[in-house]
Amino acid sequence: MKLTHPLTRRRSLALSLAMAAALTAALPLSVSAKEVTDADVSNDYKTAGDVVTAGLGQQAQRYSSLNAINTKTVKDLVPVWSMSFGGEKQRGQESQPLVFDGKMYVTASYSRLYALDARTGKKLWKYEHRLPDGIMPCCDVVNRGAALYGDLVIFSTLDAQLVALNKDTGKVAWKEKLEDYAAGYSSSAAPLIVKGKVITGVSGGEFGIVGRIDARDAKTGKLVWTRPTVEGHMGYTFDKEGKKTENGISGTTNATWTGDLWKTGGAATWNNVTYDPDTNLIFAGTGNPAPWNSHLRPGDNLFSSATVAIDADTGKIVWHYQTTPHDGWDFDGVNEFVSFDYKDPKTGKVIKAGGKADRNGFFFVNDRTNGKLLNAFPFVKQITWAKGIDLTTGRPQYVDENRPGNPSEGADGKKGSTVFSAPSFLGGKNQMPMAYSPQTGLFYVPANEWGMEIWNEPVAYKKGAAYLGAGFTIKPLHDDYIGVLRAMDPVSGKIVWENKNYAPLWGGVLSTGGGLVFYGTPEGYLKALDAKTGKELWSFQTGSGVVAPPITWEQDGEQFISVVSGWGGAVPLWGGEVAKRVNYLEQGGSVWVFKLHKK
Repeated sequence: MKLTHPLTRRRSLALSLAMAAALTAALPLSVSAKEVTDADVSNDYKTAGDVVTAGLGQQAQRYSSLNAINTKTVKDLVPVWSMSFGGEKQRGQESQPLVFDGKMYVTASYSRLYALDARTGKKLWKYEHRLPDGIMPCCDVVNRGAALYGDLVIFSTLDAQLVALNKDTGKVAWKEKLEDYAAGYSSSAAPLIVKGKVITGVSGGEFGIVGRIDARDAKTGKLVWTRPTVEGHMGYTFDKEGKKTENGISGTTNATWTGDLWKTGGAATWNNVTYDPDTNLIFAGTGNPAPWNSHLRPGDNLFSSATVAIDADTGKIVWHYQTTPHDGWDFDGVNEFVSFDYKDPKTGKVIKAGGKADRNGFFFVNDRTNGKLLNAFPFVKQITWAKGIDLTTGRPQYVDENRPGNPSEGADGKKGSTVFSAPSFLGGKNQMPMAYSPQTGLFYVPANEWGMEIWNEPVAYKKGAAYLGAGFTIKPLHDDYIGVLRAMDPVSGKIVWENKNYAPLWGGVLSTGGGLVFYGTPEGYLKALDAKTGKELWSFQTGSGVVAPPITWEQDGEQFISVVSGWGGAVPLWGGEVAKRVNYLEQGGSVWVFKLHKK
């Protein structure tokens, strides 16, 4: 046997490595270096091979034209792979995955982010944000997804930071503090890319924070502008050196707030925002005014419980529409505003509109150019706080006796009169995004039928402490169901079909060109329904509750479906009698991918 001297072997290895390095340098960039462009983001709604935004497009219709998986073939849908988020960190999993260049990016509870091979599920890298003690997320340790831009994947964290990582390596590129978590601020929404800027909001309305929308340079994380969503607070723009310039107060100080409560006025922007390129407007939903006890803050309390339209370039408010003025039930207004074309039934004119299924139980259609109310109708069966929405004034027709009572008028001054209110404060619809199909002209709304006993109590603001001034108990309205997926006609206001579910629905919806609607249930099923009739055509048990929205994309000539599974969110924490009713549901943490079985 011929032996080779060790030095010779080392020289041979060094030569081989040098040759390999030279060859690699001479090759074109690998596909992993492909970057996400502004065009990729703008065209996300119509490109089949990727999903680069929350909502499958900036307008968040959550519709894909893909049709290989359709009403006839969906019966052959089978799982391809599943990846566990691992460890003991489960809780609620509300994330929408993103897919680009053969890779999937998906966030998980406790501010984690994973990069996976989209075809095999192989983990490529993982980032686990180090969370400090003392974070105060109101409604579980969830995260709703990330944003892709350039060579970055960007997501927010429970300690109110925004983190950008190299999407191919997982290395942190930049990190920016959104706000002080010790004051109750947090962040769980998916950022949105708009014209090279990353748009974010803040959570923490139950702690007396001040809501706002920020625009940052997506490549550097540096602020471009910030717009508060509580009347009286100053907006700012920022130059490249970080110097800020006043950009006008939001609203007029004390016009709809009395005293100083506006300084801790809530209106958190805790859910995903949307964007319409036709109007260049960012649409942000705003949360409850703080505190919940409405008797402490007379007035409409702008810009809480509203849709706020902000110019993407200037950061100025162009219009607003308040869905629950002087909110006394924690109805918020954070639900997504989805752009679509609305055909006026009286004139036949097609109007650039937006639809919103509000937590207060009413569905609103507004002209997205100016906020004018075009239509409003209930999408749940029982509403006690208002008789309806006046289409002329745009305001609710309140039932005054169904507002929680003033504690100062109580026998001991410590508790106001209790009222039964429907829907409950968890809403006719909460964080779970609906879908719109231009194919059927229908919105698919994951709704819940429940109510609550609610009363007011005295309260004073203290930094970092709960700031409610209210007590409550959530109760189911029916023995056989709470959740119900409804197909809503935005023109007639009628329910076209519905599919009931025993547990409350908490996951989003996907509609497709195959005539299908996909959604998940807390009982663990991912389901596919006929978009026209609501007939269930397929289901799969994922092993834990689905409280996240599905996606679809095409890769190597095949259509894929994916959804994250993992029961949790606000219902087990705040759900009262409803939480007891579904306490048999198990936690989890995984992402599933499906495709058609090849025969």
